[in-house]
Amino acid sequence: MYYKIKHLKSKKIIFGLSFLFFAPMGHATNNSIEEEKFENLKYVSLQQTISGTVTDDKGMPLPDASVIIAGTNKGTTTNFNGEFSIEANQGDILVITYVGFKKNEFTIGTETNVSIQLETDSASLDEIVLIGYGTQNKKDLTGSVSQLSPEDFKKGINTSPDNLLQGKVAGVRVVQSSGEPGAGLDVSIRGIGSIRSGSTPLFVVDGVPLSNENVSAAGPDFGLGNSSAKNPLNFLNTADIASITVLKDASAAAIYGSRGSNGVVLITTKKGKTGDATITLDSYASVSQVISKIDVLSADEYRNAISDPVYDHGGSTDWQDELFRNAITQNHNFSYAKKTDSGNYYASLSYMDQEGIIETSGLERTTARLNTEESFFDNKRLKVKLNLTASQINETGVPNGADAGSDGQLVMHALMANPTRTVFDEDGDYTNFNMNAHYNPMYLLHIYDDKTETLRVLGNFEASFRIIDGLNYKFNLAIDRSNSERNSTIYPNVTDRTPTGAYVQNNLESQSSLIEHYLTYNFQHNNHKFDVLGGFSYQEFDFSGTSFSISNIDEMGTGVAPEYNPGYSGEQSGVSGYAQKNELQSYFGRLNYNFSDKYLLTASVRADGSTRFGDNNKYGYFPSFAMGWSLDKENFLQNKEYINQLKLRTSWGQTGNQEVQNKITQASYSQAASGGYYLYDDYGLVNGIVVNRTANPDLKWEVVTQFDLGLDFSLWDNKLYGSLDYYNKTTTDAILNIPSEPLSPTSTVWKNIEGEIVNKGFEFSLGSQLVKTDNFSWDMNINGATLDNEIKNLPVSELYSGSIAGPGLSGVSANIYKNGYEAGSFYMLKHLGFDGDGNDIFEDTNDDGIINSDDRQIFEGALPNFTFGINTNLDYKRWNLNLAFIGQTGGYLVNNTNLALNINNLASDRNVLSEFYESGANPQNTPQLSTLYMEKSDFIRLNNIQLGYNFDVQNINWINGLNLYVSAQNVFTITNYSGYDPLINSPRSSGGNQSIGIDYTTYPSSRSYLIGATLKL
Repeated sequence: MYYKIKHLKSKKIIFGLSFLFFAPMGHATNNSIEEEKFENLKYVSLQQTISGTVTDDKGMPLPDASVIIAGTNKGTTTNFNGEFSIEANQGDILVITYVGFKKNEFTIGTETNVSIQLETDSASLDEIVLIGYGTQNKKDLTGSVSQLSPEDFKKGINTSPDNLLQGKVAGVRVVQSSGEPGAGLDVSIRGIGSIRSGSTPLFVVDGVPLSNENVSAAGPDFGLGNSSAKNPLNFLNTADIASITVLKDASAAAIYGSRGSNGVVLITTKKGKTGDATITLDSYASVSQVISKIDVLSADEYRNAISDPVYDHGGSTDWQDELFRNAITQNHNFSYAKKTDSGNYYASLSYMDQEGIIETSGLERTTARLNTEESFFDNKRLKVKLNLTASQINETGVPNGADAGSDGQLVMHALMANPTRTVFDEDGDYTNFNMNAHYNPMYLLHIYDDKTETLRVLGNFEASFRIIDGLNYKFNLAIDRSNSERNSTIYPNVTDRTPTGAYVQNNLESQSSLIEHYLTYNFQHNNHKFDVLGGFSYQEFDFSGTSFSISNIDEMGTGVAPEYNPGYSGEQSGVSGYAQKNELQSYFGRLNYNFSDKYLLTASVRADGSTRFGDNNKYGYFPSFAMGWSLDKENFLQNKEYINQLKLRTSWGQTGNQEVQNKITQASYSQAASGGYYLYDDYGLVNGIVVNRTANPDLKWEVVTQFDLGLDFSLWDNKLYGSLDYYNKTTTDAILNIPSEPLSPTSTVWKNIEGEIVNKGFEFSLGSQLVKTDNFSWDMNINGATLDNEIKNLPVSELYSGSIAGPGLSGVSANIYKNGYEAGSFYMLKHLGFDGDGNDIFEDTNDDGIINSDDRQIFEGALPNFTFGINTNLDYKRWNLNLAFIGQTGGYLVNNTNLALNINNLASDRNVLSEFYESGANPQNTPQLSTLYMEKSDFIRLNNIQLGYNFDVQNINWINGLNLYVSAQNVFTITNYSGYDPLINSPRSSGGNQSIGIDYTTYPSSRSYLIGATLKL
């Protein structure tokens, strides 16, 4: 009998660190040796160690507050408990600063232990917020902008920075495409704006716009599914991120022109802080397990359900337990930070090893970062900055892809596997199911090997030169380069999926080069403030790839594995390659005007020229305008003590979407026998020229026009603060591959159509300090957004997408794009129940007595009407508790998993969903796409809970802080959805149109339990 023991693996836990200690050195400046001795004696007699605590006006400690001796560069920062220690002389002045509080200057006397309290600064609205190509005071913003700091980020295991946004910003929806380590995320801001492409925003890292193209190679399809390329943002270490800013409306995003239609996310990495050099070590370890299991029949239930005893194989196996494991993750981050009088430095090194919850899958990543900044000449006239990061990612995949059909996915095979079968036979070999299109899932995992290595380096050099006061020239030069190699092997096997084995190597190389010049001019005259920006940008994108394959390879364990010696065995079965380049040349400008801190105006324009578009539309122009009115500055509200801030703002603007294939505006030709002819009498066929693509020199950008009306407020001494927004976002000139005109050389052509995709709704973000006493504080932030999406003026009757996977369902689509309905609505039969014999009953919409495709109806789609996040933090003495909830309502999913687990499986030696068997359905029912498989995706989830404790380390001079924390991720989900996870969107398209809201049995999500520690020196 086979016994499988699951245990937690301890591996590679040792993480070595070397620390450098520096001793201060000085020199005498007096000419007289005797005077020098006197001064030294005087210094020794008056210098003393000053210890203290920095708190807010309620007595709560303030960690990382800056403590500087006035007139010097000598300083330190407070630890987790607000405590500090510094060597100083009597009479020295300590300058204490903290964001959101007024500066405090404290003169040192004879007391060596002090307590310093900072007063809340209602002018914290002057917080600096990052915007495109610059910064701005928060109180002067006219656009819809949200900025997060590390304290706001999503806790737990976060492989990429886009996951940090989940549940934190109103109108920003983060949905995973798969639970596989490093898998892609679907990030959408204010709805779905395109039929053809995805809705991924533009990510800008330290001023460098990234391409949304894949940087890791995709895998082949051996008939078992292919793992798609992973998230291109995985190369960033989330511990290095200092802030994430989301530009949501056109006023904020239009400065990025043709790439801003889906919103813009600005990521800024850390730099050195004022004070002593700091060393930070953060490490955690976690264990993960599948978030839930699909309720299929157990072995005993299956025996009772089947009518043919030949399907009882005598075993008892829970195939989900066999496939899934307790997965271990370890993550270690080391960083060094220092700020001097002329510059600052930040260096980090991190290592992550994340096992997947499916056997053999995982991700291993090593990253290094160096950020430096130095100033030169008088009063720091010239500043130069270097940001450099490198990442090595090694991934192991499994045969589970969204395009393999119901019989080609590893997880689907595990769910369908007969529970009376065993993993191994009596000889100890994997049990051979001897079935077509259905196999032992553990055997599939055994014969499949998929490894990807990706090296990515991103670096940029910035220089800023102050020409005259207020006028600055800035230069930015950047290179983003990646190399990826993917080795995929399926060994000879007993299935009908590539039974003689095959090996494929895919290679991908990409590089983006950026050069920018821009001028900023800030000046003020009386009550008039101006901030002017003008610049030029040029970015070049180069992509190339090669692939070769070998078939009929040797058995597993024979000779050298193909990935190490592809010439050892087999036959070459294919070689291919490609290379492409596209360029983007841009001119941009912006004006910010402020009158008397009451009336605000922002205007911007960007002109983008792209090689992706036709000769008649090389350039697109993207303007925006915004106004703000600080009502709290007006006389009729200025004396209202309960109003700290009240600002009304409105904006209008246009952005673009250039995410289309290269060269689609140009004709394409190839040689093919189908266009050939017989030139000689020997009947030898000569290949002819075939037109593959019709040229369209008029193709241009998709354009998004957006209107926003917002209100920012802070009331009752900042006890209640937040913002409200109404937005209307309309996409026009959508790019689609549609049927061409008669006599065209090809059947389809890429064109701009006249249809519209309209997204509109309300957003709110509310925060409050509910309780604040000497020992206890409690704050809460709530955000939410509604979404109303509609297709209008589509020039064709309908477009289809969302192809369904399942036996007998080839060519069936679940999504429809049609005027008057939301993007990706569902199109299917309406299931009314079962008759007395258990047969399906469908609604006959045309009353012709026949149920067929003519009876399909349009139903609500996948886009939720309302999404929300609730984040709360409680502090009691040295304890801290953080909880984060997310949820959504009003959306639906097509559960393709259930469609493959239909009642018909009982008649074919496969397992079935328990719910279908209990419904009394007839096993002879033929699977058909209907509302039987459409479910609500409403849920509320405790996304994360984290409990931390700050140790008292005041008496240990070399330790600045020690925090121990435990955390749980995906703690529980309240939902009626029967699949693995209601928060899913598989990246599958049909005919170039994106699919929305179809659960294709992807790699399931996991629940994680984590313990970690942060040490600051």
